[in-house]
Amino acid sequence: MLIEQAAYGNRWRRVSPAAKGSLALAGLLAAFVAATPATAACVALLLALTTVLGARVAAGVYLRVAAPAVGFLAIGSLSLLVAVGPDAAGQFTWGLAPDAARRVATLAGRSLASLAALLLLVLTTPLPDLIGLLRRLRVPEVLLDLMVLCYRMLFVLATAVRDTLTAQSARLGYASLRHGWRSLGLLLANLAVQIWQRAQALHVAAVARNGGGPLRFLSPGFANAGRDTLLAVVAGAALILFAVGLG
Repeated sequence: MLIEQAAYGNRWRRVSPAAKGSLALAGLLAAFVAATPATAACVALLLALTTVLGARVAAGVYLRVAAPAVGFLAIGSLSLLVAVGPDAAGQFTWGLAPDAARRVATLAGRSLASLAALLLLVLTTPLPDLIGLLRRLRVPEVLLDLMVLCYRMLFVLATAVRDTLTAQSARLGYASLRHGWRSLGLLLANLAVQIWQRAQALHVAAVARNGGGPLRFLSPGFANAGRDTLLAVVAGAALILFAVGLG
C-alpha cells in the first residue's frame, strides 16, 4: 500500500498523467541508449532525485518500494557472472564468466535506470489516472478491466489479512513458534477461501447488473495539462541527449 499512499500524497498528484508518462518513457529510452554502466547509473540517479525532490516522495518510502526489485536485480546480476559448461574433459564445471563483468554491469545499470523510470510513474500517479491514460492510448479494454479487478482485490486481500492477523494475535496465535506456524497455515487457508468467495460475489454482482462491457470511471480534469506535457517532453529529450552524450 506504500505505492498508493505515495501516489495520492505527492506533490505531482494533480499533474497530468500524460506528462508523467512522457517523462517515464523518456527515462526508459535514456536507460536503453546508455552505453556504459556509469551513464546508466547517472540516469537512474537523476530519475530518483526527480521523484524524491521534484515530486516530494519520501525517501524512506522510495527505498522501501525499490528494495525488493533492487534485491532481485542484484541476485540476477550475480548469477550472470557465473558460467556453467563442459570443460576439455567433458565434465561440467562452473566459475566466473570471462569478460562478463562489464556486460553485467551495463545490464544492471540499464535495469536500475528503467526501474527508476517506472517508479517515477507509479509513485506519482494513482492507478485510476493511469488507467485513464492507458484507455486514451487505446490499450485493450480486457487488460484494463483485469488491472481494475486486481487493484480492487489487493485492497480486499489486505483488509482480510489485517483482520485475520488481529484476531489471531488477540488469541495468542503467535505466542510460540509452533502456534505461529499453525496460525500462518490457517491464515493462508482462510484467505484462499475468502478470495474465492469474494471473486465469485463480484462476478455475480456484475452479471446481475448486465455487466458485459468495460468498467468505466470518471477521469478527473488536470489544469495546465498541455503545458506540463510539453515541459515533460523537453525534460525527457534533455535526459536522452544527456545519456547519449555521456555514452
